[in-house]
Amino acid sequence: MSIVVTGATGALGRLVVDELLATVPAQQLAAVVRDKEKAADLAARGVEVRIADYSVPETLAGAFRAGDRVLLISGSEVGQRVPQHTAVVEAAKAAGVAQLAYTGVLGGPDADFELAAEHKVTERLILDSGLPYTFLRNGWYTENFTENLAPVLAHNAVVASAGDGRIASAARADYAAAAAAVLTGAGHLGKAYELSGDSAWSLAEYAAELSRQTGRRIAYNNVPAEAHLGILTSAGVPGPFAEILVDVDAAVGRGLLAGTTGDLARLAGRPTTPLADSVAAALATA
Repeated sequence: MSIVVTGATGALGRLVVDELLATVPAQQLAAVVRDKEKAADLAARGVEVRIADYSVPETLAGAFRAGDRVLLISGSEVGQRVPQHTAVVEAAKAAGVAQLAYTGVLGGPDADFELAAEHKVTERLILDSGLPYTFLRNGWYTENFTENLAPVLAHNAVVASAGDGRIASAARADYAAAAAAVLTGAGHLGKAYELSGDSAWSLAEYAAELSRQTGRRIAYNNVPAEAHLGILTSAGVPGPFAEILVDVDAAVGRGLLAGTTGDLARLAGRPTTPLADSVAAALATA
């Protein structure tokens, strides 16, 4: 039996592996990746590397073993995730894994924005498979904002269409710690965790925090959805993805990403990372 992390060379996957290595012998860990070279550092640390691609179902036949505890990190290709996740779920069932944990989206079946649609289908696929499961319904990563500071600093403005909506975000490392806890602990089968930061903030507060830390006046420019879509596409964001981003802002405005259940901090065993800390870390490398 191994603890298996799919997408292990991605931003979240690497953090999960790091968390696991703090308490689990490397020989008990397996990383499922598409590119062996990108996982060379994990192999050097003693982690077993298994090569598979969500989009090539036949490669998944050797990705899992009977009794494995598996973390399915959702694919990054919006619009392709249902067939990709279907292939993973089928391979996990065929192998007889002991747990399939899945990184979905905050709100689960109640999330009504477009980006949640594929996550909801995947949860249903897992339920229908009969596999022992754990749903990790991740809220927003603070890095969704702090990793894209260049245009904000260039124009001294946070531009969005979320109104006064609030976001209970947390750092990726917080979500990674929760995932590691679910993969190594007991009592998590059949559970769905709503994971979010300890406190919610508005984009006006985000702009104010950037202003405080940079010493510059950074405004929050709340614009109509149509104008926001035009700004994104003119900046080179592909139209379909720009529409998804604008739809997410509408969801923020409706309060769908503001929930603070405390599940994330309880699983991680620590308070979630404050917005100010994430902003400081991002500015240090900007």
